[in-house]
Amino acid sequence: MLFLTRCFGVTSSDAERTVAGERAIIEAITERVLAMQAKAAAQQHRPLRRGTHAKGICAKAQFEVFDVNVGRDPVLAARLAKGIFAKPGIYPATVRFANSDSKVNSDFKADVRSLSFSVNLTPKGAASSGANGGSRQDFSLQNATTLPINDSTAFLAIMKLLTASNPAVGLWSLPFKDKLRVLRTLTLVQFQTHQKIKPYQQLRYWSNVPFRHGPNDVVKQSATPSPDNPAMPLQRSNPNGLQDELVRHVKEDTRMSSFDFGLQFLDAEKMTYWGKHLDANFWIENASVEWHEAEAAFHTVARLTLLPGSQLTQADGEITSFDVTGNATADSTPVGSINRARRQGELASRKARMSARSNGAQLQEPAQQRGQPVVAFSYD
Repeated sequence: MLFLTRCFGVTSSDAERTVAGERAIIEAITERVLAMQAKAAAQQHRPLRRGTHAKGICAKAQFEVFDVNVGRDPVLAARLAKGIFAKPGIYPATVRFANSDSKVNSDFKADVRSLSFSVNLTPKGAASSGANGGSRQDFSLQNATTLPINDSTAFLAIMKLLTASNPAVGLWSLPFKDKLRVLRTLTLVQFQTHQKIKPYQQLRYWSNVPFRHGPNDVVKQSATPSPDNPAMPLQRSNPNGLQDELVRHVKEDTRMSSFDFGLQFLDAEKMTYWGKHLDANFWIENASVEWHEAEAAFHTVARLTLLPGSQLTQADGEITSFDVTGNATADSTPVGSINRARRQGELASRKARMSARSNGAQLQEPAQQRGQPVVAFSYD
C-alpha cells in the first residue's frame, strides 16, 4: 500500500521530496494563485477578494488559555506549556468563518468551511509590534482533518489545472505523475466537501498542517465546538444562510458559542500509516495524511469564545487578514512543505486585493453560484 500511495504523491523519505527545487515551485504557485484570484473576480464581475476563502464573516472573540498543569501528568503538562500556552491568560481575538472556494457562492454549495482567528498578545495599553514581533498569534483551520493537497508539488499541479482555460486540456498537459497527484487531490476534495452542512458555530475545525510547539515538539491544532452552541435551522433558500445565521447568533443569542482548542503531538513511535511506523518527517511533509486521534490524542489547552454583538462590517472584514507564518511566536512556527509553499502566494494575493481597494474598487455582491467545488489553500 505504501508503494501505491507513493505513486499518487505521498512521499516516504527525504530522497523522494523536491526541497532543492521548492523555490521555483513556490514562485510558480504564486503566479497561479494570482491568476485564480483574478479569474474568479472576472467571472463574477467583481473586484478582487481573497485568492481563496473569498466569502466570509468576521467577529470578535476572546481566547482563554487554561492552566495546563491542572489535572494532568506533570510530564504532559510540561510538554503542553510552550509558547502562549506556557501560562494561563485571556486575550482578545478576531475570528473569520468562511467558505473555502475562490468564488462567492451560495453557502449551500458543497465546500469546506474554515475558521481563522488572530490572538492579540500585546499587553493592554502597549503598541503592537507587528508581524513576527511576538504580539500576535494567528491560526487557520478547516472542517476537515487533513488537507487534500499533499505538498508543494501537488499544490502546483492542482493550481495548473484550476487556472487552465480548458480543464480537460490542462489535465492532459500535466506529466503523468502530476495527473496522479491531481486525481488523488480531487478525490479527497470530494470526500471533504460533501459533509452535512451545519452552522459555522457547530462545526469542528482542524489545522490540517503541523506547527512547532517549543524547541522539540510538533503539533496539529483543533477547535471543537461546545455541544450546546446555539443555532437556528438553516434556511436553504437563503444563499447567505451560514453567514446570516452567524450574524443572527452574535446579535440575538444570550449564550455565545465557544470552541475548545486542542493540541495533538506528533509521536512518530505511536503513529502508523497503513500499519507502518514512519519517521517524523513523513508526518510533517505529507499534509494529506491523517494523524489518527486513536494514536495521537488532542489535549485541550484553551477556549475560543465569540463575543455578543461583535460582527464586523463586510468592509472591515475584507481588510482583516491572517498569516500563520508572519504572525507566529518563535515557539509556534509552521513546518512542512505546504507551509513553506503557502506564504508567498498569500502575501501576493493580499497585496493584490488591498491594492485594488486602495485604487477605488468597491465591494459588491456577485451573483452566487453552485457548481463543482474548488480545492483551496490560502487563508489570507
